[in-house]
Amino acid sequence: MTQKIAFQGELGAYSHQACHTARPDHEALPCSSFEDVFQAVTSGQADLGMLPVENTTYGRVADIHRLLPESGLRIIDEVFVRVHVNLLGVPGAKLEDVTEAHSHLVLLPQCATFLRDHNIQGRVSSDNARAAREIAQRGEANVAALASELAADIYGLNVLARHIEETDNNTTRFLIMSKEGDTTRRGDKGMITSFVFQVRNIPAALYKAMGGFATNGVNMTKLESYMVGGSFTATQFYADIVGHPEDENVAHALDELAFFTSELQILGVYPADRTRT
Repeated sequence: MTQKIAFQGELGAYSHQACHTARPDHEALPCSSFEDVFQAVTSGQADLGMLPVENTTYGRVADIHRLLPESGLRIIDEVFVRVHVNLLGVPGAKLEDVTEAHSHLVLLPQCATFLRDHNIQGRVSSDNARAAREIAQRGEANVAALASELAADIYGLNVLARHIEETDNNTTRFLIMSKEGDTTRRGDKGMITSFVFQVRNIPAALYKAMGGFATNGVNMTKLESYMVGGSFTATQFYADIVGHPEDENVAHALDELAFFTSELQILGVYPADRTRT
């Protein structure tokens, strides 16, 4: 029986591309929201979930860090996907035919120079893959979509211009979620441990909590804060560190962290993506 991996968006979205890249043997299951992705995995409708957490151009993905601790799922892998934007047109269309390009709001500015140089007007769509699907349905030579090459394959479109984005390092980081965690040591780039915590209500609690990572030589690659429960005073922190909880220095750092926190939850222990620097 083919295993399934759920993602948010339509077939051909960049999250679908991440599924295709990281788990080519899984059937991709499109979902309308991030909550639906979590539900699909929790209910057993899907074996895994693919979730974008941050992008080098636009920062973290809204709501994901809030949803992760509540989901009950565990991170088992990370995937870095280079976002290439392509101009897709219907069969027979040529670049000079195109007067409109439809895509998600965040993609249009990335292609502003190309669109301006070719006198193409950008048009906002709710999703880049949906734009590709709708362009295929319209069948008009003067209307194109900005999307992935995977979307072109799925909807029978031609790539009229390839890799037209202006940034040369636009990359999205995805996390693969599962109902069961996997703490086995694997991969050839070391391990990453992700967790969330809330500090105790004492002076300099965050400073003291972080001190254990510095004194034990643990590299913290991410630390982000966000409010919880609609309160300005209740703050939760999300962190990624390099290492495995069973590493002696990591174990000592987590012990010190626990002393200064009122809540600590490890979200996953997983191999670093091979392209992580």
